[in-house]
Amino acid sequence: MSEKYNTRQRRQVLTTIKRQAKDFTAKDIYESLGGKIGLTTIYRFIESLENEGMIIRVSLDDNSKRYQYVEPCEDNDHFYLKCIKCGRMQHIDCEKIRGLTAHILDEHHFTPTNTHLIIKGICANCVE
Repeated sequence: MSEKYNTRQRRQVLTTIKRQAKDFTAKDIYESLGGKIGLTTIYRFIESLENEGMIIRVSLDDNSKRYQYVEPCEDNDHFYLKCIKCGRMQHIDCEKIRGLTAHILDEHHFTPTNTHLIIKGICANCVE
């Protein structure tokens, strides 16, 4: 966390975000905290955390701004599997897809601007 924003409130917001089992909105975090931290402050923290790569925006059909916490990762290519039943999301590091962004740039002369790719499906726990 940057020293500038390392406040008690920011730690509370981040702790609450990490506890979310599924994707969330700023309002979800506000309600989880019982309104103790202002919604504007939460939006600001979420924007900061997204810029730092600690959370990602999850695109949904309703175009709402929903987010999900992601574990820190050193890779340039970020690929996630997201279960549509339980909402769990996991980072995958796979030789078959590592370097995909560089391949797209080198071979197809196209610069991807998204830093995360989310593949939706059903996890092994939910299939059972």
